[in-house]
Amino acid sequence: MSNDFNSSRSGYRAKRKKTNIVLNTLIVVVLLLIIFVAYNIFASGNDNASSSPKKESTKTEQKQTTETKKSTDTKKKEEEAVSTDDQSSADATADDQESEETTAPEQPDDTQAVVTDEGSSSTSQTGDHKMTFEGEDWQAMINAISNATGLDQSNMTVYWLGSDKSTTNAAVGTVASKDKSKKYKVYIKWVDGQGYVPTKVEELSSIQ
Repeated sequence: MSNDFNSSRSGYRAKRKKTNIVLNTLIVVVLLLIIFVAYNIFASGNDNASSSPKKESTKTEQKQTTETKKSTDTKKKEEEAVSTDDQSSADATADDQESEETTAPEQPDDTQAVVTDEGSSSTSQTGDHKMTFEGEDWQAMINAISNATGLDQSNMTVYWLGSDKSTTNAAVGTVASKDKSKKYKVYIKWVDGQGYVPTKVEELSSIQ
């Protein structure tokens, strides 16, 4: 009876020992699994954290590149605009030089009635001269035309005054009295020592 009890007790201990070994083994396996999973989680988090600055850096570089390109394009457009403005100014200056000889559209001459030569009236300018149709030069032409026609400048309308292409340093103008009762076409020429001298005066009979 005693031997059966001892045998049963011994078997119980052996069985309990095996159970403990299995449990301990399972615990170790579970711990290893937990450690493995935790490692993977932290490793994945670190990879994401390390890749995030790279992405931010790439975005920053792309933004800087875009801003640099926009700045370059803007500067190029401004330079082109300045170049265009300079060209426009040059064209405007050329147009002004071409049109400075004319102050008003020439009125059509209908009937030329009286033609006289005038050589006695002149201005007081002397020396080397180049027609400019402005400032003192313009006033000298008006003075010569006023003297040639007998019209006071305050009672004279200048319809047109420009260069006489048929000769050098010469001009021709069309003027009329304020009431349009008198209208003249006057040819003047610059003479050294005398200034502008009327060379021909045409009285026009039709006033428009």
